Amino acid sequence: MYALHFAKSATKEFKRIDKHNQLFLIHSLDEFIANFNDTYEQALMQKGKIKKLQGQKEILYRLKLRSYRVVYKKQNEKLIILVVHVSTKEGAYK
Repeated sequence: MYALHFAKSATKEFKRIDKHNQLFLIHSLDEFIANFNDTYEQALMQKGKIKKLQGQKEILYRLKLRSYRVVYKKQNEKLIILVVHVSTKEGAYK
């Protein structure tokens, strides 16, 4: 079973989000972790909710949660949240 860990930078970004949206993200990430396995990840990729990021030294994934983008990596039995980015779709990748 996977566990969720936040990088320091992601924790800082997360604290800047208003409380209502923090609760939404926590609930969504808890559900993501509870259901996480290869089949679930593939299903979310087909729906466009998860995308494997290109051009990175390590294998990273982007999870879309409303207007939020969460970048994570898999490491043994951990899902490590590297970035929690709040932006419009147009500004998310600049």
